[in-house]
Amino acid sequence: MDTLELLAHPVRLRIVHAMRGGRALTTAQLCARIPDASKAMVYRHVELLANSGILEVADERRVRGAVERRYRLRHDRVVVDADAVAAQSPDDHRRIFATSMAVLVAEFNAYLDRENADPVADLVGYRQHAVWLDHGELEEMIGELRRAILPRLANQPAPDRAQYLLSPILFPIEQPSADPGPGSDDHDPRT
Repeated sequence: MDTLELLAHPVRLRIVHAMRGGRALTTAQLCARIPDASKAMVYRHVELLANSGILEVADERRVRGAVERRYRLRHDRVVVDADAVAAQSPDDHRRIFATSMAVLVAEFNAYLDRENADPVADLVGYRQHAVWLDHGELEEMIGELRRAILPRLANQPAPDRAQYLLSPILFPIEQPSADPGPGSDDHDPRT
């Protein structure tokens, strides 16, 4: 199973999110982090991610006669390259997008179900903006977003840090048209 296929599952993607920032977590800790998934499901997906090399055993210890493993994410293994993305069919993109949206909804519901959830104090945002961009402006904006986000991906957990799920979603909702639109100096003399 390739990386894209491994990550295109809601529970596995939530496990990867939980492991970000250099964390080492047990499967029991992951179950607590993903309370809406059964323990059996979390254990099964941790095993699949570990067998595929996306998770590795950070350490082991004996707990009441059983071996407890703490896993960590192998960041170099969760990269999906441009060729893999380009090889996906429109139906594949629909499925992957639906998985991403399911993860957003599940994570947001888990957040709201917490006793101390406070969307105002936590600066929760879910705005959408429709912006007009030519190809050059789009590339410039993507570059600006990357420069803002990428350095923060290396942040480690700390007592004063909360983990936030940031999901930039970008796709055209209209294609460019030859019609310059209202307010243009070009007009059809027949009208």
